[in-house]
Amino acid sequence: MDVGAKLKEARLASGLSLDSLQETTKIQKRYLVAIEEGNLHILPGKFYARAFIKEYANAVGLDSSGLLEEYKEEIPNTSEEENVQYTRIQRTRKESNTDKGSGIASFVPTISVVLLIIGILFVAWWFIRENMAEDSAAPEEEPQENIIITNPDNTGSDSPEDESDDETGEGGAEETDDENSAEEDTSENTEADEQEPEIIVVEEGTGSTPASTLEVNNAGDEVIITLESVNSNNTWLEIRDEDSDEVFYNANFDEDSSPHEFDVSDSETVYFNVGNAPALRILVNGVELEYPVDTSKVHQKLYVNINKAE
Repeated sequence: MDVGAKLKEARLASGLSLDSLQETTKIQKRYLVAIEEGNLHILPGKFYARAFIKEYANAVGLDSSGLLEEYKEEIPNTSEEENVQYTRIQRTRKESNTDKGSGIASFVPTISVVLLIIGILFVAWWFIRENMAEDSAAPEEEPQENIIITNPDNTGSDSPEDESDDETGEGGAEETDDENSAEEDTSENTEADEQEPEIIVVEEGTGSTPASTLEVNNAGDEVIITLESVNSNNTWLEIRDEDSDEVFYNANFDEDSSPHEFDVSDSETVYFNVGNAPALRILVNGVELEYPVDTSKVHQKLYVNINKAE
């Protein structure tokens, strides 16, 4: 029995129709039929084939992890697709670097001329400044000689008051330097502590129900997901740990539920199934997660990989 036949058998045993299964999994009916008939090439891609089969298995009460392991020879492996995408990215970067190199080379003559003009202007300014300094040097020496002659008695030691003022000045300067150093250290530590996580898009989903992959970098040891209602509309929402299948949220989300927080510090990949994207705002440690696909696609799925290291 292939994987499609086993899934269909479990569906019939559970008394579910394809229409009700489509409503539960949010997977189009034609894809469900393709899975049951073993036509996995009809699905959008190898990644979606594994994801759809896993959703189907969970909906009909089968162990999705065990099923994927049992039929691993039959189910497409996503590693090949990832290698192809990585090769395309490398090729695009090489072409981009070649274009940038030729563009920079065309600017070299212009930059050389500009630097030469700046050098000439700097040399001219330096000569003018030196001439002005020589003209003003002689008159400035006369007031100093007059001061020394008219105050010969001040060559002795300073009075106690002057010494006290000098000591106070030096001590005050040292204290000021210590305070400035402490303020700089505090400022640097504050900036390091306040460094926010970075959320980037790894793969943008397609189709009527796009499934996108995102990555959270510099998440820190504690990762808090915050859900906020954007408008008066509600949305069906499912959130779970992709690896352990631990369910964090599985219900309708509305204004009465907002805001809602939960801790995903122990998770590496968090799966979001959002039925009405315009009605929900998602924040990771206070940073808003932007939907990779325009929210005109109201039903979206997100796979969020969490990297705690900087």
